[in-house]
Amino acid sequence: MSALLDGKSALVTGVANKWSIAYAIAAAFQREGAKVYLTYQGERQQRTVEDIAADLGVAGILQCDVASDAAIDEMVARLPFERLDALVHSIAFANREDLSNPFSQTSREGFATAHDISAYSLVALSRALGPKMTAGGSITTLSYLGAVRVIPNYNVMGVAKAALEACVRYLASDLGASGIRVNAISAGPIKTASARGIKDFSKVLDGVAAVSPLKRTTDPAEVADSAVFLASDLGRGVTGNILYVDAGFQVMGLQKPE
Repeated sequence: MSALLDGKSALVTGVANKWSIAYAIAAAFQREGAKVYLTYQGERQQRTVEDIAADLGVAGILQCDVASDAAIDEMVARLPFERLDALVHSIAFANREDLSNPFSQTSREGFATAHDISAYSLVALSRALGPKMTAGGSITTLSYLGAVRVIPNYNVMGVAKAALEACVRYLASDLGASGIRVNAISAGPIKTASARGIKDFSKVLDGVAAVSPLKRTTDPAEVADSAVFLASDLGRGVTGNILYVDAGFQVMGLQKPE
């Protein structure tokens, strides 16, 4: 066992089910020796996350609604450890109609909601938890290629992910003096529960498998291992970066003719 995260404490947000990227990251952190805590939002998610926590054998779970500064502060006050070494931000949300309708029809409310939950929550959590990273640390968020390219039916979420990636750069600049590194992993499309809200998502998967240099889609375990690297001492010189873990799809332009 390599134990790359031995002696480190980690808070992983956004573990919705066993198929989520956050679940794979939590499992990888646990494998590498970290003391892992998970968050959940409200009673509806609590039972699911409790079952996941028991399955993974993590140290504990904490309630946190990232749309509320008061709820975040309350969660920080309940933290059962003095020092935090790694934070994983795996939270995103947009109204279904704002994903299915043309981007130009995005409502003002829907635009604000997508940016608040998907991008500003990283800022809010970093501000609240940064003081707990007394020995420095790593903050990692999850992005997608739709932040820099137009992806059909991704719409307002792509714009929110672009804001998220900008937040990574500014937070990296702000927090670097405290030894806190901030990065994003831009994962290839993965068949998660949230991805089912994107129209024709199966066509996206087929297209990536056909075009990407590795001729396949992304495995959640690959994203998780990259998150381990960023949270470990191996990634100590990496900050402000967007790490693509997508079978190489982002380098491709036009598909080669058969």
